[in-house]
Amino acid sequence: MINFLDLHKINKRFEDEFQKQFALFLNSGSYILGTQVLNFEKDFAEYCGTKYCVGVSNGLDALMLIFEAYKILGDIKEGDEVILPANTYIATILAVVNSGLKPIFVEPNAQTFNIEPEEIIKNISNNTKAILGVHLYGQLYDVAELEEIAKSYNLLLIEDAAQAQGAVYKDGRKSGNVSNAGAFSFYPTKNLGALGDAGAVTTNNNSLFEIISKLKNYGRVSTYETDYKGYNCRLDEIQAAFLSVKLKHLDSDNLKRQEIATFYLNAIKNSKIKLPFFSEAQDHVFHQFIIEVEHREAFMAYMKANNIEVSIHYPRAPHKQKALREYKTKVLPITERIHDVVVSLPINPILTQQEITIIAEVINKY
Repeated sequence: MINFLDLHKINKRFEDEFQKQFALFLNSGSYILGTQVLNFEKDFAEYCGTKYCVGVSNGLDALMLIFEAYKILGDIKEGDEVILPANTYIATILAVVNSGLKPIFVEPNAQTFNIEPEEIIKNISNNTKAILGVHLYGQLYDVAELEEIAKSYNLLLIEDAAQAQGAVYKDGRKSGNVSNAGAFSFYPTKNLGALGDAGAVTTNNNSLFEIISKLKNYGRVSTYETDYKGYNCRLDEIQAAFLSVKLKHLDSDNLKRQEIATFYLNAIKNSKIKLPFFSEAQDHVFHQFIIEVEHREAFMAYMKANNIEVSIHYPRAPHKQKALREYKTKVLPITERIHDVVVSLPINPILTQQEITIIAEVINKY
């Protein structure tokens, strides 16, 4: 059986270093917001090329803290509109809704699956205050176009970079550094994954950094002095330690993902399968390798019969979820089609050449 993802096997590569880091953590006696969090924040900011990084509890909280900080700064107020891609994971939308803001769903580009710049412009109103771009499946959104739109219309540009740790734009900037602020998830399945929940915010804005640093920890400036009505959204010390270990290997792991993607693109030749767009640039780190298949249930059953596990990211469009039923009447044909036909193939740094060869051969016989 070729598993879609084996997290134990992925993390076993770092087991010795994890055990050393755990022993240091245990013996330190400092278990909340200690040196491990500070060290990771410094290292990840340096990696992304940003001035600041704030370690937080998860990717959803990272986005919400960004919005709450901008509300404090006066750049956004409750009820303002945030334009975002309609085909993202639901957490992107929940961050907007839970912050008292109004999500404006925009169709993606059918080739890249990322938010379509022309559709953004069509949906800008007097109430629009921000664009929330998503680097879906590991591919950067159209950075130049979104930056130009944000500048032209005086909008904030915020990145949901949860799936794109290490993706590099053509000018050398990395994900998390192509906007006013970037939100990361380090959920275990991510390219840079913790061994539990974890996240981060990156920015070059000192005021935003200082507010988020307080908001994540009850709004405190000291043990018993509180500036804001904050939250408990701290990055765990032990997860920061594990992330610091894995950060050193992120680039090589991303390179392996790109190599596997290139192999699939060259080896899979089946007219029933539509392959994803890849410019062979560093702006796609293939968190997922997404193909499009009509009647995908039959395809998935075929793959299972051949001992290959595949997945779906994602089977239902967010506006069709019960939680967002107030948006169910929206007409978003490109988004709905994407959610009806996408299938995710195994792609991770521990796959062997034999395994990916078998996957391609099985698909070609479908």
